[in-house]
Amino acid sequence: MERFSTSLLGQAETVLLATDGSHFSDGALQEAIFFGQACRAKVIVLHVVQVEAESIRAANSKVMQRQQELAPYLDQVRKMARDSGVEIEIVVVGGGNPEKTIVEQARLRKADAILMGRHGKTGRLSLLVGSMTAKVIGQGFPRVLVVPKDFLITGAHILLALDGSPNSRQAVQEALSLGKTCTTLQRLTVMAVVKKDDNAPQARELVDEVCGQCLSAGLRVACDPLVQTGNPAPLIVEAARERKVDMILMGGGGKSFMGKILMGSVTKHVIGGAPCAVLVVTA
Repeated sequence: MERFSTSLLGQAETVLLATDGSHFSDGALQEAIFFGQACRAKVIVLHVVQVEAESIRAANSKVMQRQQELAPYLDQVRKMARDSGVEIEIVVVGGGNPEKTIVEQARLRKADAILMGRHGKTGRLSLLVGSMTAKVIGQGFPRVLVVPKDFLITGAHILLALDGSPNSRQAVQEALSLGKTCTTLQRLTVMAVVKKDDNAPQARELVDEVCGQCLSAGLRVACDPLVQTGNPAPLIVEAARERKVDMILMGGGGKSFMGKILMGSVTKHVIGGAPCAVLVVTA
């Protein structure tokens, strides 16, 4: 399947790839390079070395040692960028709280989005990976894209998960923007999950409203409303798998009439279990 012709990050000028230097970051790396090409954006490749409360000299020594260990990987990244005509900057820094350091660097360098990889495994390990990503998302950065290893985003079918919160409404705006800029987007599934049937009518109204916005905006995209009752995370993941979705788009969480369904453990479980990329946006 072809790549979408215009990046889902719109007019992004800078994207930051947070990498652990392993092959589990390959999916995020290839997407970062693609976004660099599609947007003519600069790519910041960031690796954070975990350092505890120790002397500056000891911390610097640890960072330098890690840089040497990563040299072959970073040389490969440079070659990929050079071959693709993408401007990159490689940054290796120490930090006591990696998630805070990642977001601080992204803000410092005015990144439009943070890209992160995810282990290709399921089960407990994937939830640990999701937990770190959820911590980054919890810092309130506007856009965080999580890409599984060896996964290719085509932009053909997006699942938009809603809960009525401000961040969820921001996700709607991202979806509408994507519908305008990505010519290969064919289908948008607009999904809301309620824990009780009593909230189903409100959820149905919400998803129908978003589909109406797509129609009003003149998007040539098939919009499928979907409301389900039950445990949000597994239902979202299963819907993405059954419908062969290549990206889940969701808000970073917030209170709504359906409760905090897309916060904390739910976001973590969606990221850890999703068969596709997950873009989390925060208002």
